[in-house]
Amino acid sequence: MVGLFSKNKDPQKKANMEKFKEFKNLAKQKKYDQALRAGLEYIRKVPNNHDALFTIGGIYYLQHKYKTAISYCDKALEIGSYDTEVLLIKALSHQKLGEKKRAIDACNKILEVDEKNQTVKDMLIQLQD
Repeated sequence: MVGLFSKNKDPQKKANMEKFKEFKNLAKQKKYDQALRAGLEYIRKVPNNHDALFTIGGIYYLQHKYKTAISYCDKALEIGSYDTEVLLIKALSHQKLGEKKRAIDACNKILEVDEKNQTVKDMLIQLQD
């Protein structure tokens, strides 16, 4: 019988944590293709891990796959809507795609949280030109 406070442990939790650590280590080592495979496998099992979604989005950005990067950033932002790092990757991706208004929107959302962010202020000046 499973009660409200019983310790019904997820048998996959330990394995999933190991997969996550492997994924993060590969990303740190800049082994992006391997990290992406590991990260996508991990996300299939744990779809709402904000850090994993952010890291996958970042890898896609580095690989110049900006639309895919944006889709992972959007998923991460569903969990943490004011994560400035995720918003910055999203803004940069929109900028690379020539989507100025969307890039500006992401920058403005960053400034709502971090009004002194000089990088974003500089980016907004570039986008206004």
